[in-house]
Amino acid sequence: MNDLASVGVPGRILREGPAVRAALRRAAPALAAYAAIRLLGLAVLALWSAADGKNWHTLLTARWDSLWYTRVAEQGYGYAVQLPNGDVHSNLAFFPLLPWLERGLSALSPLSPADAGMAVAWLASLGAAWALYATGERLHGPRAGIALAALWAALPVGIVQSMAYSESLFTALAAWGLYCVLTGRWVCAGVLASLAGLTRPVGAAVVAAVWITAVVTLRQERAGGVRLRTALRKHRGMPTGVLLAPLGWCGYFVWVGVRQGSATGYLDVQGGWGNGFDGGVAFGAFVADLLSGPGFAAGLGLVVGVGLLVWLYVRGVRRGQPLPLAVYGGTVLLLALTAKGYFGSKPRLMMPAYPLLLPLAAGLAHWRPAPRRLVIGLVAVGSAVYGAFWLNGSGPRDHLPVTPTGRSRSVPGAPGETSRGARANDG
Repeated sequence: MNDLASVGVPGRILREGPAVRAALRRAAPALAAYAAIRLLGLAVLALWSAADGKNWHTLLTARWDSLWYTRVAEQGYGYAVQLPNGDVHSNLAFFPLLPWLERGLSALSPLSPADAGMAVAWLASLGAAWALYATGERLHGPRAGIALAALWAALPVGIVQSMAYSESLFTALAAWGLYCVLTGRWVCAGVLASLAGLTRPVGAAVVAAVWITAVVTLRQERAGGVRLRTALRKHRGMPTGVLLAPLGWCGYFVWVGVRQGSATGYLDVQGGWGNGFDGGVAFGAFVADLLSGPGFAAGLGLVVGVGLLVWLYVRGVRRGQPLPLAVYGGTVLLLALTAKGYFGSKPRLMMPAYPLLLPLAAGLAHWRPAPRRLVIGLVAVGSAVYGAFWLNGSGPRDHLPVTPTGRSRSVPGAPGETSRGARANDG
């Protein structure tokens, strides 16, 4: 059974300076471990890129989706490119919070929007690491919190956390939002869920975690003989938090729908990119094709990887993972595995599913310091090497690439140059 006891305690919001400083001091070892792992990844990337004749800074700020975010920050929405097959790639596919922050930071500092995006990602990733430490500490103790932050930094595609992408920002908002749910800070949870919903489509997972936890909490109170009005007074701020949570996600969907003149406007935009949800049919066919051809080893690796993710999720739930984390982690995993599109980006799409790492972090917490540090160190080295290899190769493309069979052209009425749109998905 999931532990909702802590959800029922309103908990004191950390507004006082001494409380924040104390929490930061406790998190300092986790933040140091996180920063060390990410700096190792950046150092390996810089060396690899130099040997390959590429610029590490360009790889982090000016390729793939980074270019689309920068264009939104500089020119707003309305840009699209049309592929030779007729598909339309519109920048409406990209949620607005990161471009807003890029625009604001670049206006207040000497940074370009692209560099501002990278700065946001770096700062947000530290915020996410702090939230992961706080979550792990609350559930399994300080060592588990440090291990959780370190494991998240050392994911195979952890280099994306240092790119001008939205994953770090989203994970920070989602993790702190779920921590607020765990500690009964419902209004803060609703605000953070709404902001997460302005960052990525998977913000729906944070909304689901807030809503389902609220419903289950009230049902448990009613089952215990507590009247609804009394339960709502006990869980102060719950109605407000529940109402706030979906505003960002729903607001952007509605805005795109109005702009496109269709209730399914955002889904249509994603369909133009070749994205959507088919229950995992396309992904299953992709794996089956690998298993039946020369890519058998890669297909087998995918099957093993998916099996490991499902096992980690089930193990976490069986060990009593709190309901908001179980709902959120399961929803992120489900959305990632059932989406069609560019399958090489699935590891990146699952990066925000940090609750899947909790069983590993809890297990490592019981190890002696030397073996624990050795394992995390080896994983970090592997992540750094793979990240450099990956980013200098195919990279974290979010969508199907623009193929060399023809040049993209601007959709009539769309501002900007066609070359910028084509570069956004070069590999």
